[in-house]
Amino acid sequence: MRKRAVVATLLLPCAVWWATRRPSNARDWTPDNARVARAEFRGDSVRIHNVRNADYVTASRYTVRWEDRAYDLRGVKRAWFLVEPFSRDWRGPAHTLASFEFDDGRFLAVSAEIRKEKGETFSPWKGLMRQFEMTYVVADERDVVRLRTNFRRDPVYLYPIRADRAKVRALLVDMLTRANELAEHPEWYNTLTNTCTTSIVEHVNRVAPHRVPFSFKVLFPGYSDRLAYDLGMIDTDLSFEQTRERFHVNAAALRWGDSPDFSRRIRAGLTAN
Repeated sequence: MRKRAVVATLLLPCAVWWATRRPSNARDWTPDNARVARAEFRGDSVRIHNVRNADYVTASRYTVRWEDRAYDLRGVKRAWFLVEPFSRDWRGPAHTLASFEFDDGRFLAVSAEIRKEKGETFSPWKGLMRQFEMTYVVADERDVVRLRTNFRRDPVYLYPIRADRAKVRALLVDMLTRANELAEHPEWYNTLTNTCTTSIVEHVNRVAPHRVPFSFKVLFPGYSDRLAYDLGMIDTDLSFEQTRERFHVNAAALRWGDSPDFSRRIRAGLTAN
């Protein structure tokens, strides 16, 4: 009993510290996380503030531009699902994000991720301990895709999603609404319950209830493309192995990294329309 009391006494301050920590939007953020996106909806249009469009020299050296962009929601054409595995030892750890294609040829990426303070690096263990706030980075693809393919040199798979235009529009609106919520009411990132992939699944299931069931492939997002394939969500008739090979975009991203038409170039030949 005495040993238990000693352990409880030692653990109590840690428990109090953990329970009383509150997320904040007022910290000393890294330049690429200095601002949060906000969306203003007006009928069929949306104006998004703080769209990130960084120009990279290396993965850690960059110049950030923050832009205001307006989009016609009637022109949302297709959703894309990006998977970035970043473990060489096993396939589980990965980042995922969604991107949206418009009739006018533009693309807009939305990425749920940690909002880094200066000096911070991601750790899945710290992600369980209320160490990182969650943010939705709304960005140009030449930022978030090139960062991963050309500078981090991680493998990147970019899959077209099988969904009608109404659902794609609803998905984008839901994600931008969530970005607004986080701008007003910050939340903790959690490695198990509030991640890039759990966020996408929540959005998809709000737009199409019960579309994505619970699976370990959500908790280990390196397998999330397999789950999407098995659920018929990737717009392809190829086998899964052929699908991964076809939608692996690193070579094209390296070739067209300096092109102003980057997003269209890396998709050349990926879809029939």
